[in-house]
Amino acid sequence: MLSSKLIVSPLLRCLNIGGAYSVTTATFIPKLGVPLGGAPSRTMSSTIPKSQSNKTNPQEEEDTLFEIINGKGVITLNRPRALNALNLSMVKKIYQKLREWESSSMQFVLIKGAGDKAFCAGGDIRAVTESAKAGTTLYQEFFKEEYQVNNLIGTLRIPYIALIDGITMGGGVGLSVHGLFRVATEKTLFAMPETGIGLFPDVGGGYFLPRLGGKLGLYLALTGHRLKGSDVFRSGVATHMCSTSMIPALEQDLIALNSGKPQDIEEVLSRYHSQSPEARKPFGLEDKMQEINKTFDATSVEAIIQNLKNSGSEWALKTVETLSKMSPTSMKITFKLLELGSEMELQECLGIEYRLSQRCSEDHDFKEGVRAVLIDKDQNPKWNPNSLEGVTPGIVEKYFSPLPPGRDLKL
Repeated sequence: MLSSKLIVSPLLRCLNIGGAYSVTTATFIPKLGVPLGGAPSRTMSSTIPKSQSNKTNPQEEEDTLFEIINGKGVITLNRPRALNALNLSMVKKIYQKLREWESSSMQFVLIKGAGDKAFCAGGDIRAVTESAKAGTTLYQEFFKEEYQVNNLIGTLRIPYIALIDGITMGGGVGLSVHGLFRVATEKTLFAMPETGIGLFPDVGGGYFLPRLGGKLGLYLALTGHRLKGSDVFRSGVATHMCSTSMIPALEQDLIALNSGKPQDIEEVLSRYHSQSPEARKPFGLEDKMQEINKTFDATSVEAIIQNLKNSGSEWALKTVETLSKMSPTSMKITFKLLELGSEMELQECLGIEYRLSQRCSEDHDFKEGVRAVLIDKDQNPKWNPNSLEGVTPGIVEKYFSPLPPGRDLKL
């Protein structure tokens, strides 16, 4: 069993395995003295006896599959045609199963996505906004259940391993980043693109993004910038790398372990990490970190934009253009969320995020962003207010204020 103290902070895990960017020097500082390598791994021909596998009836759990193999719990997000996007059914099942496995003798949990394109591309936000428009309670239930899963992953007393092979955005980040081990591949595509649809980087984004080092998290949160392959590891979002072609062998070696001790899991993951060519690549934003840290070190979104304009570099002006397309309300609540979240525990952040999720669902920009991006696909949302100046402090405060009695999230 792991103590909750050991697994509370994703930042500690990032620094322990992947490294982090120095706030002052904007250079990547790897963790020294952690050997990457070891004995040769098993080949993909190694197998687990079928008698050791206990698979839930797929007809009953078609969107999420659960298996118990050799004392390990395996979760497969099983909506490949929808890029394994989360719906209410899935988050409820995952929460129930994690609680069950945590209280049993399960050695660890491994989660992965079906298909070859995505781990999980996010939540079913179209259904959420339609619910808010119709006045049903699905939007209240979905975010509540999802954030409860995020919190459970972040405080789980057994190791949690996420194989984030492919697209990992929004809700998929929430299913992975709070776990003890996150394994990326050359195909991993990470982003928190919510400000572009009138939402904000939720699922604990207010907690983990400020802890990525320097102003990287704020930059990713406001711009929705995508990290690919080794950049997911170099940023600290992932703890290890593994070549996509070796993922089946990695999974088998993990399942074959005789224990769920973190150090044993780490040894296996480190072997595969050392064999990944992607893991040796430098951070793609390395030459931009100094400018990111300088321009995004500001007291408001308006000040960030002014800093970027003052910089005048090609990258800075392109970033201004990117920010001009985002919901002004989303950017302002995101800025404040990360500011508050930098000094909060995960549970506190999720409580604040639940308030924001409800206010976004009930107000204009989230519905409009989903319409423009997912429904009409005209990519031309009409934000209201349509300028940062129009988003007054009073509007921002309303988003963060308590919900009506009985509706705040309690963890």
